[in-house]
Amino acid sequence: MKRRPMSAFSLSFLDVMFCGFGAVVLLVLILNSTVQEERNETFADMRSEVVRMENEVIVGQENMVLAYNSLESTDQEIVLMQGEARRVRQSTLEIEAGLTDLNRLTIASKKHINKLKSDIKGLDKTTQQLSAQQKDAASKDNKVHQFVGDGNRQYLTGLKLSGKRTLILLDVSASMLDETIVNIIRLRNMSTARKQAAVKWKRAQRTAEWLISNLPESSQFQVYLFNTRARSAMPGKQGQWLAASKPEEVAASVKGLRDAIPADGTSLYHAFEVANKLKPRPDNILLITDGLPTQGSKKPAGNTVSSKQRLNLFGRAVKRLPANVPINTILLPMEGDAYAAAAFWQLAVTSNGSFLTPARDWP
Repeated sequence: MKRRPMSAFSLSFLDVMFCGFGAVVLLVLILNSTVQEERNETFADMRSEVVRMENEVIVGQENMVLAYNSLESTDQEIVLMQGEARRVRQSTLEIEAGLTDLNRLTIASKKHINKLKSDIKGLDKTTQQLSAQQKDAASKDNKVHQFVGDGNRQYLTGLKLSGKRTLILLDVSASMLDETIVNIIRLRNMSTARKQAAVKWKRAQRTAEWLISNLPESSQFQVYLFNTRARSAMPGKQGQWLAASKPEEVAASVKGLRDAIPADGTSLYHAFEVANKLKPRPDNILLITDGLPTQGSKKPAGNTVSSKQRLNLFGRAVKRLPANVPINTILLPMEGDAYAAAAFWQLAVTSNGSFLTPARDWP
């Protein structure tokens, strides 16, 4: 068999084709290697992301369990609080019901107490009326002057009203108009009627009248009004004793003290000088004043008198008193006279008398 002839072109084409195929295979191998590496890297990244997300899921599940447990605990607490609230409401209702019952009992008790108080007041009033009637019946013939005060306030503990001859000294200085210096100055410049209506002065007048009304009928008395001088409350009876048994002399003395008008300063010197000059001398002295004197036998120099000067004036006045005569002082209130109470108390002790500062509603 005849061999076909060889062609140079055919061989060259085959070589080219095989070379191209080899190049393609080589290229495929190279590209496949690069793709594999990229795939491995992507897979590794995705795997780590999956692991992270799985961890987050696990943590979320744990937190969810904790939240669920906390929710259950909260629900239990809510249930307990609701039960406690129901018990509190029930207790509140019971307490309110108890308070209502107590209020009813209290109202009933108050009504009962008020009724008892009313009954007691009625009994007290009846008792006072019977007692007053009894006293009036027992002492009507012995009273030298009838004086009506405020019920059972007609008393002064420790005051000595006994004695055969009682001298009553009533301060009628300007300070007897009021308890304060400002009001004294204001009232001093007002009308006579306004001065006579001053509360403190009316109280002093009632005190003197009460003393007169409680004198023994068998005794003698004299009422002197003093400021910068001393005068008898009954005109024309200077230096004379009056009889408590004579209604006209008692009435004249009471009228004299009621008509008096407070004015000027205070001189105990002249008041005590009266006690020294009366013959026979008094065996009991009742003094109604509101403080230490502001002058002695005459007006001192200057416009003001200090506390020490007033004490000195008081000491000089006391020397004018007769010996062994009790001095019973009724001291009315007055501001700015701190030494007065101690001075008159000491006078009461040394003279075997008494010292009193009565309540504002007496007599």
